[in-house]
Amino acid sequence: MIRVAIAGASGYTGFELIRIMVQHPEVRLTAITSRAQMGQRLDDFYPAFRGHCELVFEEPDPAVLTRDADVVFTALPHQAAMDMVPALLDRGVKVVDLSADYRFRDPAVYEAWYQPHKTPELSSQAVYGLPELHREAIRRARLVGNPGCYPTSIILAAAPLLARGLVRPETIIADSKSGVSGAGRGASLAVHFCEVNEGFKAYKVGEHRHTPEIEQELGLLAGKPVSINFTPHLVPMSRGILSTVYATVAAGATAEGIDDAFHNFYSGAPFVRLCKKGEFPSTLQVRGSNHCDLGWRFDPRTRRVIVVSVIDNLTRGASGQAVCNMNLMCGLPEAAGLAAPPWQP
Repeated sequence: MIRVAIAGASGYTGFELIRIMVQHPEVRLTAITSRAQMGQRLDDFYPAFRGHCELVFEEPDPAVLTRDADVVFTALPHQAAMDMVPALLDRGVKVVDLSADYRFRDPAVYEAWYQPHKTPELSSQAVYGLPELHREAIRRARLVGNPGCYPTSIILAAAPLLARGLVRPETIIADSKSGVSGAGRGASLAVHFCEVNEGFKAYKVGEHRHTPEIEQELGLLAGKPVSINFTPHLVPMSRGILSTVYATVAAGATAEGIDDAFHNFYSGAPFVRLCKKGEFPSTLQVRGSNHCDLGWRFDPRTRRVIVVSVIDNLTRGASGQAVCNMNLMCGLPEAAGLAAPPWQP
């Protein structure tokens, strides 16, 4: 039985982690922390957990988190995680960090888009937690930087094409739409009901902080630096991401070659589902699950391939993927605790 603690358990990603943990057959949840809710029972703060978990929020301290744990999830804001992760590692636990603090191989890239990095020496030790790309490295890791939600949807859409050299990397455009829960649980006018209901808007155009994370992983696949145009949008739904990725195909690329690339690249990947030819996925079909559904089409008129990718931003885009990484790190089946089908409606 794997003993698990969660730092920062009161937000949406914390809720999702707990929801998965309490039904995971190989896990015992031992501690949850939150500075704001310290001393409060989880099932009083989140009544959905009545009858499922009676833990009390404790002080967010490494000693509390590691007193009875093999793995700690840090579901903390950027920079707050790096204040805690070194102490957790020193105490001998494995860490899956859901912030951006350990997603970047080059600390200078993190600093250019976020803030100064306090523990750059750990960046080279951390593994980027996208199992379809780094499964074996994750198995050996003691620190995993869990990917962002938008990057997960975009990287999985483009990976087979770049790995086979089927598209020109400099032509990639990613157009993404996310539900409101991606903004977190904190109060904000920007995600107030009246500000998002019946509305649809782009934001952080040309400057979203997930851009360098996407470029890092696509560059590794392409074998050279990659720059993309990435535009996120906010849509009035609670959860889910749909990303449409466009790229000009390389000379000699064919529709059959593109089909073959997707089917071969994701052969044996339990959480990537490929649509039938001519069909495209919907966010409703992955809701509450760790699946990423992909559909694509080659347009011979424009010589471009269009890939549609859908995930649940809180599950595959955050907590479900974090649990999948924990499974790999601890020698458990990759799909342990994550095999339930999506919710619909």
